[in-house]
Amino acid sequence: MTKSGPTSPFPTLDDADMAGKRVLVRVDLNVPVENGVVTDATRIDRILPNIREICAKGGKVILLSHLGRPKDAPDPKNSLKTVAVELERQLGSMVNFASDCIGPVAKSAAAALHNGEILLLENTRFHAGETKNDPEFVNALAELGDLYVNDAFSTSHRAHASTEGIAHKLPAYAGRTMQLELEMLTSMLAHPERPLAAIVGGAKVSTKLELLGNLMRRVEFLFIGGGMANTFLAASGKAVGKSLCEMQLADVARKIMADADAAHCQLMLPIDAVVAAKLEHNAVSRAVDIDDIGENDMILDIGPRTISKVVGMLASARTLVWNGPVGAFETPPFNIGTQTIAKVAAQLTKVDALETIAGGGDTIAALNQAHAYDDFTYVSTAGGAFLEWLEGKTLPGVEALRGAKP
Repeated sequence: MTKSGPTSPFPTLDDADMAGKRVLVRVDLNVPVENGVVTDATRIDRILPNIREICAKGGKVILLSHLGRPKDAPDPKNSLKTVAVELERQLGSMVNFASDCIGPVAKSAAAALHNGEILLLENTRFHAGETKNDPEFVNALAELGDLYVNDAFSTSHRAHASTEGIAHKLPAYAGRTMQLELEMLTSMLAHPERPLAAIVGGAKVSTKLELLGNLMRRVEFLFIGGGMANTFLAASGKAVGKSLCEMQLADVARKIMADADAAHCQLMLPIDAVVAAKLEHNAVSRAVDIDDIGENDMILDIGPRTISKVVGMLASARTLVWNGPVGAFETPPFNIGTQTIAKVAAQLTKVDALETIAGGGDTIAALNQAHAYDDFTYVSTAGGAFLEWLEGKTLPGVEALRGAKP
């Protein structure tokens, strides 16, 4: 579910005259592919309205994207040709495909387009110039189009040729997916309804230090769950048995807790946990107080008392930001904590008691597992870009649009 945001501070499709123009559109088609089949089309679903609108306005759509991590050379397993088939199926319209994104093949394919037609170019990362933002590669891409539209927020944290470089060469606009993402993140995070609560989970503290530092200065409540909570518990003097724990970051964890207190942010940790001897499907488990973790126990989910505490936090909040599951949700029975919180947050959203924004691959998977995805106010398909936005960092692809002139 999405709600409309404020007027965009960036040039959008509303500002563009696209009729008869070649419109270079950066999209994110970095989707999972197994045995030649796209297994999750969420990112494709998000870009369809943008493509259809450009076609309807008479533009010639030329799509740019990467797939996987090829080593700056053609790699059949990372070809976008398979994705073109799925995109065509989803659109219900023909999608032409070019076997290169620059050079004679790309030029010929772009020149053959008629108004309202669609062309997908081959993986931009088959060329070293993409990730290096090489000026020659930027120019080679830019000469294929008359206008540039960035509809890939999820790749805009990288200053690559197709996400940042082209925006300085052609009239540049935010696509509808990008526009909505920026509007939602800005309205809900820069000007949230308060109290503002955050749930941060996942495996390791080390990957989310900047996120925690930025959030605790902006939120009233911060719950830390998942494997990363174990480091904070250990830093507080609690035994964590054989649980995942980054003891080398104990001093960092203690400083985060002290800084949160100084910032008047209520930092919450699990008060009980579901433990087992090993992480495996339907393992024998039990709920114990956080002070009763045995030396052979692994903390794999939050316990019922902690769930109640988090539910109480949600009831007190008006806005929730969520990144990372609070337990090993992929392995039942350690999905109960994450699922319960997701369902409660979704229900509060449905009755307009809470605005909810979530992002990150594991978080999306957890929301889908709980059948809560569609009821959240906004779910970002971005991973790294979503995290860096939450961390308060500047995203090169976004900043290029901020300075763009339509």
